[in-house]
Amino acid sequence: MAAGRPLSFNPDKALDRAMHVFWRNGYERTSVAALTRAMRINPPSLYAAFGNKKALFEKALARYAAGPGCYVSKALGARTARAVVEQLLDGVIRLQTAKGHPGGCLIVRSALAAGDAAAPTRKIAASYLAATEGVIRKRLERAKAEGDLPPDANPRDLARYVFAVICGVAVAGATGAGRRQLQTIAQLALRAWPS
Repeated sequence: MAAGRPLSFNPDKALDRAMHVFWRNGYERTSVAALTRAMRINPPSLYAAFGNKKALFEKALARYAAGPGCYVSKALGARTARAVVEQLLDGVIRLQTAKGHPGGCLIVRSALAAGDAAAPTRKIAASYLAATEGVIRKRLERAKAEGDLPPDANPRDLARYVFAVICGVAVAGATGAGRRQLQTIAQLALRAWPS
């Protein structure tokens, strides 16, 4: 099999640019023309390097989870369950208030997309959200097993609660809430944490 022509662009940079376009506009409102313009490539290069628009979107979601959304995996390594939650909330607030990023969460926005055309991307995004809630639940189950949570604490319910707050902070960030407002939400949420 003969080797193809080498890429004339940096695929990582192009994928970052595509991620930001999807993050800003959503899947349905993002055209291939807008993607190629932002990625600084032509349509044949997009298809050759990334597949179709849906395949590119899936790669952009993975890039988001490993890049801007990596605060989740970092927080899970905290020593206590409360520290995990504090770091999750701090991470989502930092993301919402960072310069150079669209507001909100690419994955949450994608899971909430309306219309029949968005059904496949909603399903992909929903699987990311379920997986995120799942890793938080597993970390809280471990905390309970280690005696870091009270015996009557329910890790599944706590994970749902924490995850709902994280998503809520992302939605608030997308609608213009500032750092102080988001920190107030986090502080109120932490008051409900079992002692």
